[in-house]
Amino acid sequence: MEGTPSIPKQQKRRSFINMIRRTPSKRKKCEANEETTSTSDVVSPSKRKKLADATSNLINSVSAVANTQLNTEQNKLLQSFIQCIPTEPLNRQKITCMNDIVKSDLFVIPESRKILLAEIATSLRGIMERDEEEVEASGALLAEILRLLRDKQHVQGPTKPDVYNLAKILLRSVIRKVIRLPRDSKSAGRYVACLISFLRQMDEAHYDAYLKNLGFKIDIMDFLMEIFTMFSDLIRKPAYRSDWVAMIQVQNNTFMHAIKIFTKTLSKQFLDNESFEFGLWKNFFHLGVAFLTQDSIQVEKLSLNRRQVVKKWGERDLRCVMGFEIRTMWFNLGQHKIKFIPLLVGPILEMTLTPENELRKATIPIFFDMMQCELHSQGNFKQFENEMITKLDVHVEGGKGDRAYQDIFYDIMSDWCKKHQFLKTTGLEFVNLVVKLFGRLLDYRDIIRDENRDNRMSCTVNLLNFYRDINRTEMYVRYLHKLSDLHQECDNYTEAAFTLLQHARLINWSDEPLKVKYKRFEEATNHRQLKEAIYYKVIELFESGKMWEEGIKLCKEMALQHETETFRYDDLAKILKRQALLYEKITSELRPEPEYFFVGFYGQGFPTFQRNRTFIYRGKAYERLGDFTNRILSMRPGAIRMTTTAPPSDDVKESSDMHIQIYSVVPIMEEPAYFKGKSIDDQIKNFYKVNDVQKFQYSKPFRKGPKIPGENEFGTMWLERSTFKISTKLPGILRWFEIIQTQTIEISPIENAVETMTNINTDIRAMVVRYIKNNIQDVRPLTLKLSGVVDARVMGGITNYEKAFLTDSYLEECPEDAVKVAHLKDLIAMQVPILEEALRVHTEFISEEIRPLHNSMIASFADFKVYIVKTYGTKPPLVVNRLQPSTPVVRNMAKPRPESILSITSNLSYGGGLLDPTPPPEIPSKRPNSRPSPNPGLFRSQSIISQTSIGDITTGPSYVVPIKPNRRSKPSDWFNNNFGGSNTSLEKTNGGGSAVIELKEELTPARPRRPKSRSDLPQMLPQRLIGAFTSKKPPPLPMKATGDYGNLPGDEEILRKHEAASPGPVPPNKKPPPPLPVKRQDSGSGPAPKKPMRPPKSP
Repeated sequence: MEGTPSIPKQQKRRSFINMIRRTPSKRKKCEANEETTSTSDVVSPSKRKKLADATSNLINSVSAVANTQLNTEQNKLLQSFIQCIPTEPLNRQKITCMNDIVKSDLFVIPESRKILLAEIATSLRGIMERDEEEVEASGALLAEILRLLRDKQHVQGPTKPDVYNLAKILLRSVIRKVIRLPRDSKSAGRYVACLISFLRQMDEAHYDAYLKNLGFKIDIMDFLMEIFTMFSDLIRKPAYRSDWVAMIQVQNNTFMHAIKIFTKTLSKQFLDNESFEFGLWKNFFHLGVAFLTQDSIQVEKLSLNRRQVVKKWGERDLRCVMGFEIRTMWFNLGQHKIKFIPLLVGPILEMTLTPENELRKATIPIFFDMMQCELHSQGNFKQFENEMITKLDVHVEGGKGDRAYQDIFYDIMSDWCKKHQFLKTTGLEFVNLVVKLFGRLLDYRDIIRDENRDNRMSCTVNLLNFYRDINRTEMYVRYLHKLSDLHQECDNYTEAAFTLLQHARLINWSDEPLKVKYKRFEEATNHRQLKEAIYYKVIELFESGKMWEEGIKLCKEMALQHETETFRYDDLAKILKRQALLYEKITSELRPEPEYFFVGFYGQGFPTFQRNRTFIYRGKAYERLGDFTNRILSMRPGAIRMTTTAPPSDDVKESSDMHIQIYSVVPIMEEPAYFKGKSIDDQIKNFYKVNDVQKFQYSKPFRKGPKIPGENEFGTMWLERSTFKISTKLPGILRWFEIIQTQTIEISPIENAVETMTNINTDIRAMVVRYIKNNIQDVRPLTLKLSGVVDARVMGGITNYEKAFLTDSYLEECPEDAVKVAHLKDLIAMQVPILEEALRVHTEFISEEIRPLHNSMIASFADFKVYIVKTYGTKPPLVVNRLQPSTPVVRNMAKPRPESILSITSNLSYGGGLLDPTPPPEIPSKRPNSRPSPNPGLFRSQSIISQTSIGDITTGPSYVVPIKPNRRSKPSDWFNNNFGGSNTSLEKTNGGGSAVIELKEELTPARPRRPKSRSDLPQMLPQRLIGAFTSKKPPPLPMKATGDYGNLPGDEEILRKHEAASPGPVPPNKKPPPPLPVKRQDSGSGPAPKKPMRPPKSP
């Protein structure tokens, strides 16, 4: 300002100066004012009010003269005045005074600004650091100062020195204030704006001077750590809304400018061995990655308008600028690189996943450099590999990465590895591993948001199998639990149990402490507790899925641990009770048998894990083909169902459509080894027919050769049978598994006929067993089955078989099928006893509504039986264990016989049952050299050895052993005399033909009996008998020397043979042994000898 001021202004200035120039005593009092009023509790409210009023008057006077030009001494007097204003009691008044000075003409003049700015900044720093109530006012004052310094048009002289002086005093305080303020507070945005304005007005010289002014390296390091932390915090938690694109872009540009300057300081002062600071460099790399990956600069995600705003504030993509800076700083590390492996693998990977090709090409080589550094330092790059796999899973699941990255990563890394001497093999293997994992992770990410849970499960299994193959247990377990949760959401309890069981198999029964805690089993502290907790959960899931057999296995394993390792008998008792309950459910509760389906996905429209692949699916309970097909098609809108079961053409596989092929398949039962040779209840065996299966069959009929009019189609009907083998048994961790092997064979017409008859007989017998044992009241399924077999209208099936195969001409043409023809006849004959028992069971459960149909079936069966018995002979009756046990009649046969002890349980009840009112036939007496009579009545009274055990060995009817007709001999007469004739005895005991008589015959040889201490004999005999009667043909007749008591010779024949076999005189050198002592029968005469001596052989 130039010129002479007006008189009023001169008077005001003179009065103001006189007021400032006080007496020395008053000056000292003013200087000590801050000390006497340093705390608000020292100054009384009345005195504080007086001070405030006086300060206001002074401020008014200052405002009056602020627009006048002051010399240096007067400016210093004004500086002293600002110092004299008390801080804490009068902060607001002091801020107001300083604000008026800043807005006055004094702040425009360089000389006045230089003197007053330093004092105002110092006072403002004190208020900012100590008074939280005046945060808003302090921020407003700072913002006004920075605005004036930036306004070149209204401020006289250069402002760079002022900016530096202001930064030297206030920059650190502003940084700390920004760090402390909550992001949702009103003042946060103002202070961040002040910081941005601060940094924008500072050039490289300002930064250098500021850092140099800090002095020691430790102070510089503290400042850099502080500002890096603040930058990272503002990037992760912005102070402005995301839609304020311009402000955020200004902030990013300002930060980028400051970071580029700070990197030079890092490389100059903190890179050598003595001054290298690991934490400072780590903060820089984390800041760089956070800056590069922030959402506000991801151009691909911004709208068109926002892209234009971003482009307006910066020509270059800030992601590339920061990426190049990080790349430069990484390679500047030199020997210190190994210190950041594997720490920086995750951040660098996140940076390279950014969808910017230029950035990817510049930064992906950092991975090769990491591999190379660790290889030279450790001899391998295992740490880098493990961290890469772990972080790749996290980032891709979080939404980063794309197919283009998969290709560019492979190209760059494989090129670098091929050029390296030691990474040609291991490096390329690692690159292929990462690319394979990346593809599966992308599939998983694409599907995981889909509503199709089947696809989500498939992707999850692909991932966990991959982690299992590369021995990454922690990742494998992580996806196991994800898969189990998916199954439980879908009520797939069996699959959820098998999935969790995979985790339990990885844990040992030991007290080793756990290294990793699991949310679902937080109470477990060691391996034993964790495994036991998982087992209990798995057993619970198996119970929900009615897989009681699998739960029993785990109960046994835990029971063994409690019994032999932990000795927790209370827990042992609980688990045994639970195990007993599971056993009881196996035999008492019904469970549905799931069906299995072939599913093929053909076409390029399917995801890679399904495209042109075939699977076997396990249907849900009571889910039939139609319901299953609708469910599969509903999950894939737009899919086309194929109407043929033939393999698709190449055109279908290469088309862009989705074609689905679905049809039912039959599981092939794999009978447990411990079942073989034993009598197993059908309800126990039925579980293994549809569970624990890995092979499946599908049969399709076809005709060979041209069709001839009038030809019997049964004789030309071939089957094309395909057998599918899947990768894992069902049920398992999925409800489906991929087919890994297919085998196709052709079944001849005669084999087809044999198989059909076998299935019919087996199905009817199984239904009879279920009705008898479970007391099922709903007889409709049995009615439908019987009406289809018994009704004369459908008897054409057997007639067609007879015309096609049971003729002499067929055997002449195909003599190699003689065995199969005999088998077919046997199966036809076997239908009679099976249908007979089925009709008897049907009688017990039918209602009056279907009784006419039942009577019709009885009449049809009578004709059917007469024809079959006449043509193919008689088969033994079907024996099924009844709910109510039979009452045996025991008779002892005390006549000595030359054989060991044998117990025979004979079923002497007549098998005619419903249709044959004639009395049971008499047991025929034997004639010399006679053979068994082929008449049908004989087989009605055949003896069944151990019928309750042997009868269940096969799936067909119980196998019986016919009694050979006796010759006319004394033993036969003795047998008939003791039982009073067969007719009378059987009529009295059997009545309706349903009772069972147990005959026990004790046969004692002429020599002394073996001691009864052979307690294992009863167990040995049934095993021998079972082995003897498991063949389909009746056993051969025993030799006479082994005790065929039904064919004992007469008295005359015995005498004749004895004379013919009498030896000559005994030589003198071979005297017979002395006779055995007579065994005494005195009771209490001491213990019996351990082993009786054998009697001497008769000469």
